[in-house]
Amino acid sequence: MALRVSILTREYPPHIYGGAGVHVGQLVPQLRKFTQSVEVQCMGEPRDGATAHAEDFPPGANPALRVLGADVSMANAIGDVDVIHSHTWYANFAGLIGAKFRDVPHVVTSHSLEPHRPWKAEQLGGGYRVSSWAERTAFADAAAVISVSSGMRRDVLSSYPELDPDRVHVVRNGIDPDEFRPDPATDVVDALGVDRDRPLVVFVGRITRQKGLVHLVRAAQEFDPDTQLLLLAGAPDTPEIAAEFDQAFATLSQSRSGSVKWVQEMLPRAAVRQVLTHATVFACPSIYEPLGIVNLEAMACQTAVVASAVGGIPEVVVDGQTGTLVDYDPAQAGDPAFVAEFESRFAEQINRLTRDPALAAKYGAAGRERCIQEFSWEKIARQTVDVYEKAITFHTSH
Repeated sequence: MALRVSILTREYPPHIYGGAGVHVGQLVPQLRKFTQSVEVQCMGEPRDGATAHAEDFPPGANPALRVLGADVSMANAIGDVDVIHSHTWYANFAGLIGAKFRDVPHVVTSHSLEPHRPWKAEQLGGGYRVSSWAERTAFADAAAVISVSSGMRRDVLSSYPELDPDRVHVVRNGIDPDEFRPDPATDVVDALGVDRDRPLVVFVGRITRQKGLVHLVRAAQEFDPDTQLLLLAGAPDTPEIAAEFDQAFATLSQSRSGSVKWVQEMLPRAAVRQVLTHATVFACPSIYEPLGIVNLEAMACQTAVVASAVGGIPEVVVDGQTGTLVDYDPAQAGDPAFVAEFESRFAEQINRLTRDPALAAKYGAAGRERCIQEFSWEKIARQTVDVYEKAITFHTSH
């Protein structure tokens, strides 16, 4: 079946900030191998390869309402297609109304779930209720829901029990092992002041509740004295998160002078690749993670991973083979004793690998091999097209 597809997304290269943007940017070129055409509707600044829609209406409104304004513009711009595929709540509403208007099936990919991110209420206020409504309504109406991990599929069906399980499919995120590969060059790490003769722990991600960075910073108080910590982390989401992180970072910096560095500007992907390559360990302390593309990026660079065992992370990081998983229970997030114990266990596993570089290297080599064998984007594109065909069959029969 020669399908014509419309991809709806907030992020699209070169302007991406999260895993959903990486996913769409990698998926679209592969989809074009197996379809008649793929158009992309995105948000933000104009760019090549996509039609961009500004988040500027209504002027001065809550950010969530301005996203819905962009969604209406996106829906209006959709061409003559066979299936519409939206990514994240930001674009789900556009997919919902666009599919109604065009009378074609709507497929949604669940990169995250609003019910699992209550801290967003700090950021969006009433807009969080809007985003939650947009997501729930789109999922309920969709011809198919794609989950990026089996763990995410369980969460989708738990959050939205009204969904028919037969309409919820697993197509995992992927990695391009040609883009993320070991990089022996040292210009970037040297410019960042990394001592290549000492163990290096690296974090890459946003400063949000979800990514758990404050837990890593507190855990680092227990790292061995010669271990360095490098944080590639953008500006915090909210003033509250900023204050919490700044306090933890200041305390750590005082006790580990010269061993901690925070890079706030977003580095080019090639620079991140080199940093990941030279890390002894990549740390992923997320308290919620549908899959975690960043772990795949580290593994593809042949770097061992220590990560929290939440969401889809155990489907990426194989405990005792490509890294180490640390148990975390979101239900105990409000218990200071549990949180402190989690941070201590996380530090213990970091120390275990920084003390044993041979084991870390073994995990890293196994991680890259796993990326190549299990997470190719071409395989993911084929699976996505299969879901499109199921969605079309469902839509035709209903």
